[in-house]
Amino acid sequence: MATASQSLFNMTVASDNAGGNQGLLMPKLQFRFRVNFLNFGVDVNGGLQLTKQVVDCTRPNLTFDEVTLNVYNSRMYVAGKHTWSELTVNIRDDASGSVSKAVGQQIQKQFDFVEQASAATGQDYKFQTNIEILDGGNGSLVPTVLETWECYGCFIKSANYGQLNYATNDPATIALSIRYDNAIQAPLTSGVGQFVGRAPLGSAGSATGIGATT
Repeated sequence: MATASQSLFNMTVASDNAGGNQGLLMPKLQFRFRVNFLNFGVDVNGGLQLTKQVVDCTRPNLTFDEVTLNVYNSRMYVAGKHTWSELTVNIRDDASGSVSKAVGQQIQKQFDFVEQASAATGQDYKFQTNIEILDGGNGSLVPTVLETWECYGCFIKSANYGQLNYATNDPATIALSIRYDNAIQAPLTSGVGQFVGRAPLGSAGSATGIGATT
């Protein structure tokens, strides 16, 4: 028999009560995460230095353009090209200079500010960013990765070295805006990137979606 406190956190999940009362699912917590940077900068451990100093970051944000189909007396819309919004990562700037060095090396890969020479191709400077949500484990109790966003074709769009201020006790930070080409959730059964099939157009493909079945 359910206790009174249990019933406070349960809810009926179907209008006809077919699913019965079910408890709340454990949420992913914002402070349990890490960000890995692969092929970042020049030094092998450059990305690792950033991982240790990350303060916060945004997760991928996706927007589809809409294509307007003007028809008799009305309009319809279908999805057009998509855009991944930039990632924003704030990083503590350490006293040893390892973070600013790694960021500077990555920027130099994109454009040499001494010689005023740019990279020949994107593959010469692009890196990968993985954002992992963890379950809270640590040390000998190895954390389980609950979700990974793998962002491909990354480059630094902007690097903001922030400000210095005699009146605060805050650490200095570097804010990075990272542009990327594509992102998926790993493993590939997690959502974005999962294979869901693609129906052929056929001879009577509809733009409305009315009558479509899944």
